[in-house]
Amino acid sequence: MQLHISPSMRSITISSSNSNGGFIDLMKIKVAARHISYRTLFHTILILAFLLPFVFILTALVTLEGVNNCSSFDCLGRRLGPRLLGRVDDSGQRLVKDFHKILNQVNAEEIPNGLKLPESFSQLVAEMKSNQYDAKTFALTLRAMMEKFEREIRESKFAELMNKHFTASSIPKGIHCLSLRLTDEYSSNAHARRQLPAPELLPLLSDNSYHHFILSTDNILAASVVVTSTVASSLRPEKIVFHVITDKKTYAGMHSWFALNPVSPAIIEVKGVHQFEWLTRENVPVLEAVESHNSIRNYYHGNHVAGTNLSDTTPRMFASKLQARSPKYISLLNHLRIYLPELFPNLDKVVFLDDDVVIQRDLSPLWDIDLKGKVNGAVETCRGEDEWVMSKRFKNYFNFSHPLIANNLDSEECAWAYGMNVFDLHAWRKTSIRETYHSWLRENLKSNLTMWKLGTLPPALIAFKGHVHAIDPEWHMLGLGYQNKTDIESVKRAAVIHYNGQSKPWLPIGFEHLRPFWTKYVNYSNDFVRNCHIMET
Repeated sequence: MQLHISPSMRSITISSSNSNGGFIDLMKIKVAARHISYRTLFHTILILAFLLPFVFILTALVTLEGVNNCSSFDCLGRRLGPRLLGRVDDSGQRLVKDFHKILNQVNAEEIPNGLKLPESFSQLVAEMKSNQYDAKTFALTLRAMMEKFEREIRESKFAELMNKHFTASSIPKGIHCLSLRLTDEYSSNAHARRQLPAPELLPLLSDNSYHHFILSTDNILAASVVVTSTVASSLRPEKIVFHVITDKKTYAGMHSWFALNPVSPAIIEVKGVHQFEWLTRENVPVLEAVESHNSIRNYYHGNHVAGTNLSDTTPRMFASKLQARSPKYISLLNHLRIYLPELFPNLDKVVFLDDDVVIQRDLSPLWDIDLKGKVNGAVETCRGEDEWVMSKRFKNYFNFSHPLIANNLDSEECAWAYGMNVFDLHAWRKTSIRETYHSWLRENLKSNLTMWKLGTLPPALIAFKGHVHAIDPEWHMLGLGYQNKTDIESVKRAAVIHYNGQSKPWLPIGFEHLRPFWTKYVNYSNDFVRNCHIMET
């Protein structure tokens, strides 16, 4: 921008350069022929010098907006006037409104049958350019593509959940091999059949000065991890007595493992359910009915998709339904904990452990916890923010539209966890917990499983109602088989970590960053483990 005063001092011109390299006159002031004093001229120049920066800024705005060919203040006024007065060009807003109108129209219309859809967005853009799509055609095609991809993603998610369910319900090849080889060893190796524990230690199986752990499982590898981690973490392993209960088909293999791999100085007893005289059909008629009832077997072993409308359910709801249909929920081994007072009539206090836990800290202080006359010392699962595991109340397990449930239970009552429980068997024998458990099982069978569908915990929540003493949550951390976002530091601090959920650490679907907490207690140097290629990748 330049200020030019004519030699005769009769005109003053303000100019600005244009894109062609020349100058455009922005303002030209002619001075009358009559004599003007130098003072007046000085004041005029001073005023113009003051206005000059503002003229420069306005010119720059015009140039940036692509109108630098405008050569007059009239043009400049037409561009900037509405902005200075608070009014803007609404052409962009009209475009947005038109676009919203088109989207609403497309959303309300049916997608034509047989509409050929591009395979990708780039292909859509290419077709739009070549076929000269209008905005409505483009929006309709884009909507059809998005709905197609959403359907495919949804179907893939349901297929993934189904495959995960089957994987979680299966026995890995290596673990099956381990059981078969150990069973064969039982029949051919006298050392594998040796008495557990040794005869001189038998009185300790009912000595209440020892710390008695009970484990019920048909998974030999998982049982070995539970026992090994418990003994390794104990400050007084010589005071530990483990009662391992398994089924008839696994008994020989389980006995072989602990006979050939002693965890001294701890004491191990292995018993099959068939060796308990109390476990007769007369004493457990409800469980016999559960295992033999055709509709129940079809529910747990049949077509898991039959009767499920996938279009009306979410993947999370579907995952919960699959979890509820795990065959383990009708296994006697899973219900066995409700009979502990009868199975161990000489014991007063025990700790019951699930087979998918790892012990990381000495558990002997559990025997010092005052249960205040209660039967079951357990961690409550309604105090945390994690909605999958630690935000569970009765409403998460029961169907409160059923009149028996609605009339007898409080939907907001806090739930608690199975998996690591301190049981006062002496106090338990004074209650009717087992009878209550059986009664509600019968009612659920009569209602065709419409009261609850998630295995053994719901009837236990009812049977132990009023008999639970809450213990510190750091004793028992849950959820390692549900989600891979588990906080590692919290895992390290917990006394017992529980891989409850489908992603067990011995399965290929186990979470890789959580698996080492479990595998550190697997004896990979053992010949049977090595020959069965356990956990090899």
